[in-house]
Amino acid sequence: MKKFKIGFIGMGNMAKAIADGLIKAGSVEASNILAFAPHYEKLEANAREIGFTPYKDANALCKDADMVVVACKPYQIEGVLKTVKTDLKGKALISVAAGWSYNRFKEILKDDVRIQCIMPNTPAMVAKGVFLFEEENSLTEEEGTYLENIFESIGLVESLPSRLMEIGAAITGCGPAFVDLFMEAYADAAVKYGIQRPLAYKLVGHMVAGSAALMLESGKHPGQLKDEVCSPGGTTIRGVEALEADGLRTACIDSVNAVMNK
Repeated sequence: MKKFKIGFIGMGNMAKAIADGLIKAGSVEASNILAFAPHYEKLEANAREIGFTPYKDANALCKDADMVVVACKPYQIEGVLKTVKTDLKGKALISVAAGWSYNRFKEILKDDVRIQCIMPNTPAMVAKGVFLFEEENSLTEEEGTYLENIFESIGLVESLPSRLMEIGAAITGCGPAFVDLFMEAYADAAVKYGIQRPLAYKLVGHMVAGSAALMLESGKHPGQLKDEVCSPGGTTIRGVEALEADGLRTACIDSVNAVMNK
């Protein structure tokens, strides 16, 4: 299969996570990853750290790349497309920007560019990402297979219809921040009762990672796994009761409501 040159327009946290993850996984050679960002000194520093090739000009990057990943802020995309539109002709454009869909890109780029929208998340950096591929796309079969293969090397790949991309992104894209908040809170509790903070974060991180792995690998419902930890009259069920009284479930659903109703 052809090895595509992948050019990133934008090299923020998400793009860094993807580029770093792909290179570390060995699924894309560092020489085949190109990147442009407005702040060239910072881009160069990231290039030295990760290994990609930095570009000073977005148009030059688009000319050299086979696939162009739009990884800038969503509100910047229209301006960027106006600048590089001519150099995108005949290319594959991959978007990792929230709020942009296949049809929205199609209105601007017509049939000159093949399009695939993907919603990623930052755990891609450690090969534990989730990548939601919008089902509606115009990639060639070879391009689609290539993309799925390289992203599967750094996480889970799932396809969703366009109408479910927004809620999927709310769960998998915003979710890491919600889990981070949860982990910080439990680490604070550990510190309150005497555990040193570095160890508190380590214990909580492994607890969350292990609990998630147990659910996925066992196939058991989370409620069943919770029940298996709660002995009659025991300590854990008291903690569960407190979480229920404080509205944990409602708070979790409300966090997604806030994203969806932004």
